[in-house]
Amino acid sequence: MPDPGLGDAAPPGAADTAGRTISYTQRFVRVLPALLIVAGILYEYFTPKDFYGAPLFTAAALVAAPLYSLRGTVLTGALAVVGVVAVQTELGVVLQAEAVTEVVTVATAAGLAALINVLVRRGNARLASVREIAEAAQRAVLPQPEERIGRLDVAARYEAAQEDAFIGGDLYAVQDSPYGVRLVVGDVRGKGMGAVAAVAVVIGAFREAAEQEATLEGVAGRLERAMAREGTRRESLDAFEGFTTAVLAEIPHGEEVVRIVNRGHPPPLLLHTDGMLVTLDAEDPALPLGMGELGMWPDRAQETEFPRGAMLLLHTDGLSEARDERGRFYDPAASLAGRTFPAPEALLTTLAWEVRRHSGGGTTDDMALLAVRRP
Repeated sequence: MPDPGLGDAAPPGAADTAGRTISYTQRFVRVLPALLIVAGILYEYFTPKDFYGAPLFTAAALVAAPLYSLRGTVLTGALAVVGVVAVQTELGVVLQAEAVTEVVTVATAAGLAALINVLVRRGNARLASVREIAEAAQRAVLPQPEERIGRLDVAARYEAAQEDAFIGGDLYAVQDSPYGVRLVVGDVRGKGMGAVAAVAVVIGAFREAAEQEATLEGVAGRLERAMAREGTRRESLDAFEGFTTAVLAEIPHGEEVVRIVNRGHPPPLLLHTDGMLVTLDAEDPALPLGMGELGMWPDRAQETEFPRGAMLLLHTDGLSEARDERGRFYDPAASLAGRTFPAPEALLTTLAWEVRRHSGGGTTDDMALLAVRRP
């Protein structure tokens, strides 16, 4: 039976609670330097003369360094020094050796806070530049597909396992062609820039082959040859063992069918409008792309009915191999069976949220999702 309330996206209550928690934390951290200065003043004023609040005043300036602008950091340090001098003047100890040492300590911390602020701002600027380059690389290698391609509703999502990462070894692409809308989702063996380079090769070969090859089997053959050429150019272990698991799909114009060629990849899922789910397992399993030297046999496209309103989901093993704290895998077929979704984007949003919840907020592998619906 359908799971009430889980069809569209994450429960709004959970998102609202998390958002409020983050907002309250940010507000508290922003006023923390002022609170530390006030606490230092009260501590020095209401404790014996041998007790000093220098740790609180210095902490205020240092906490402000990564949070405020340079002007705000300098102002915080100045207020800390003024607070110390004001309390000492009120207590009549401003010229004592211990009091002078405290003022010098707080002033030194204020100066160091200003220096830290400058360094942090420069580091943030470099990080922002790197993020912009990464985003540009993502848009170039994995451009977000249009929401409507060849009269089909399309949505794609890439979830990187590494925090602040944008692209890795997973890939997806959608191409409208004279033979129908063609799709590919794959997972390149390995990590790092070598995997990203292989992703670029596979996607480039797919876009060219999708326009030129009359059959889906022909597209798979072109990708196999592209991977073989890429393997000979690598100067590492990948030159001998590099491969890519992939699943290719073709949805012909005017026909309510989908053709699948699976090269060692997790099977696609077909969601019908009544909640029925079909796992499109490969009848003739084939080796991943780039492993043709281990065995050559012709690809055979598997044809399945793709009625109006149905939704096709292609994904990498980052979805099906996400583990919870007990080591149990997330099962997308079991989770989605009996449920319906109004659009591909709603399906992917729900999946991404459920995987994060299942794995406790973090995964060990990248995850690429591609969903297509025939309106």
